[in-house]
Amino acid sequence: MAHLADAKALLDNRGHYTGQTFHGVNPLLLVEKIIRERIFESLYWKEQAFGLNAATLLDRATELTYIGGQYSNQRPTPFLCLIFKLLQLQPSREIILVYLNDPDFKYLRALAAFYIRLTWSAVDIYQTLEPLVGDYRKLRVRSMGGWRMTYVDEFIDELLTKERVCDIALPHIKTRAMLEDADELEPRESLLGSEIESEGESNAEEDKGSNSGDE
Repeated sequence: MAHLADAKALLDNRGHYTGQTFHGVNPLLLVEKIIRERIFESLYWKEQAFGLNAATLLDRATELTYIGGQYSNQRPTPFLCLIFKLLQLQPSREIILVYLNDPDFKYLRALAAFYIRLTWSAVDIYQTLEPLVGDYRKLRVRSMGGWRMTYVDEFIDELLTKERVCDIALPHIKTRAMLEDADELEPRESLLGSEIESEGESNAEEDKGSNSGDE
């Protein structure tokens, strides 16, 4: 039962926990008990996730081919198992940002984004995840309802606006509007607005060049 000892390394039935907390709680408690138990008993956890560290988890994460919470007979996806493993490992921010900014592995990016949403502060979440709404790559999603497609930008938007994603209740954070009102965040610049402004500047330059040629 070594996999159970590994899985429960940060859990104490007596309620004693002296490690790092996120949102005031033991990080493993961010995943509901029933889902934790299903993760502990899953074949993927026992055979693939047991004993991983931040470096070897990267190898597993780059093998992911879909995201999601539970599927079929309430089985946890590999994505969910690796999220739980990250909560156990608690990698440094530098490592998580390496995961997030890797240009080649979109599921690694999704994994890091989910971890950030679970564990970082509201301001850091918005500042770190909002730039990813320009990532339009497709993501496969597996859930109790079967398979579907989404996109990285849509997944990021769900993390920023939904209360539950991939069968995990996300920690409550202040909305962007509340943070702006408190002067903790600058107003968000729309990507569409930037594109329109850029296009307008380009057209203005073309017009200027055309007028110069007429003189």
